[in-house]
Amino acid sequence: MSHSTDSSRSSSSSTSEEEVHVQIDEQDDDPVEDLMLMVLQQHQQVMEAYQRRETRRRRRFIQRNREAGHERLVNDYFSTNPVYHDGIFRRRFRMRRELFLRIVTALENHSTFFQQREDAVRRKGLSPLQKCTAAIRQLAYGVPADHLDEYLRMGESTAIRCLFKFCEYLVEIFGDRYLRRPNADDVQRLLQMHDDRHGFPGMLGSLDCMHWKWKNCPIAWKGQFTRGHGSPTIVLEAVASHDLWIWHAFFGVAGSRNDINVLYESPIFNNVLQGNAPEVNFTVNGTTYTKGYYLTDGIYPEWATFVKAFPCPEDPKRKLFKERQESARKDVERAFGVLQSRWAIVRGPARYWYRKKLKQIMLACIILHNMIIEDEGGHVIDWYNDEADELAQPILGSNRGFQDYLRTNSELRDTQVHHQLRADLVEHIWGNCNNMNP
Repeated sequence: MSHSTDSSRSSSSSTSEEEVHVQIDEQDDDPVEDLMLMVLQQHQQVMEAYQRRETRRRRRFIQRNREAGHERLVNDYFSTNPVYHDGIFRRRFRMRRELFLRIVTALENHSTFFQQREDAVRRKGLSPLQKCTAAIRQLAYGVPADHLDEYLRMGESTAIRCLFKFCEYLVEIFGDRYLRRPNADDVQRLLQMHDDRHGFPGMLGSLDCMHWKWKNCPIAWKGQFTRGHGSPTIVLEAVASHDLWIWHAFFGVAGSRNDINVLYESPIFNNVLQGNAPEVNFTVNGTTYTKGYYLTDGIYPEWATFVKAFPCPEDPKRKLFKERQESARKDVERAFGVLQSRWAIVRGPARYWYRKKLKQIMLACIILHNMIIEDEGGHVIDWYNDEADELAQPILGSNRGFQDYLRTNSELRDTQVHHQLRADLVEHIWGNCNNMNP
C-alpha cells in the first residue's frame, strides 16, 4: 500500500516538473520578448555606428601656435629693425607701412573683431596685425585662404572671415571719404588738370566699364550673368581722372548687359538730376556750356555729357581730335589696369558665392586704391580745407519739382548739344596744336 502511494506521489511530482519545464519553454519562446530583444540589439548597433561616424567627422584640433606667428610677423615687418625693408613691405602690402598701420588702428577702434581678445583659458587670440595682413595678402595676391596658414598660423575659415570683415568695415569707415562725389573745389581742380594735361576744357574724367569673372556663380544665375558663350561676369562702371583717382564706382550689374544697360541703371547723374551737383561753367570756341562731360568710347549714347571720338575720320582736324580723345580716355583704362595689378583678387575669377561679398571686396579695393594715391601725393584733393570738407557732405533731399527734373534730364540727353560740343572741341584742339607748332 505504501509502495503504491509512493509511486503515485513520484508520478505526480514528475508530471508537475514536466509542466513547469513546458511553461518555461513557452516563456522562452515568447515572440514579444524576442522582438524586444531584436529591437534593442538593432538600436545598439545603430548607436555604435553613429558614434563611429561622429568620431570620423570630429574636426581634429591643430595647435598652430598663433603667438609664434605674431612674433614672426612683427620681427619681419613691424619691429624697430625689421628683417624686410620699406621697399619690400610696399611691394608685398601694396602700401607704405604708415598707411597700413593707420588702417589697422582704424579697424581696431571700429570693431571688436580686430581687437586681440582672450579665450576661456586666458590665452590671447590672433592679433590685429595678423588679421589685417591675412586680408591684405588675399586682396593683393588673390591666393586661397589656406595659403597663409603656414606663415600667419591662421586657419582657412578664419582667414576668409578676416577678409570679409576687413572689406565690410573698410567700406563703413572710409567709404564716405574715398568713394564720395567731387565737390565744388574738386570739380575746379579736375577741370584745370584735364585742360592742362589733355587740352579738354570742361572734362570731368573718363567713363568705362570693367568685367570681373565670377567663377562660383550659381547655376540658376549663369544665364543672366553670361554674355554669349563666355563665363559669368559682374560689371564695374567707373569714372577716373588723370591722376587715376576713381570718383565713381557702380558695381553689381549682371555681366550679360553692355555699357548702355549699365548706364541706364547707374546713379552717375543722380546729383545732377536732383540739383545737388556743383556748378560747371566753361567756354570752348566761343560757346559757353553749363555741364561738364566725360570721355567715352563709341558704344555710349550721344548725350550732352559725353564726348566720343569719330569712327573713321578723314579730315585732319577730326583725325587729331580722335587721337587726343582716345589718348585722354585711356585714364580710366589705366586706372583699371593699376587696380587689377595692385589687387590681384579682382583680376582673377571670383571664388565666392554672394554678390554682396563681391561688392564689398570690389569697393574695398577701390578705397585702398584711392588711399594709396593720396598717400603717395598723386591726388588733387585738399583734405585740409575745412570748406571743402563741409561741401563734401552729401546733400539729402531736394526741393526741385518734377518739371525741373524732366528738363534737366532732357538737357543731359540733348544730342544737338553733344554734336555742337564735339565740333567746338575739334576747333579748340586744332587751334591749340597750330599755336604750339606755328
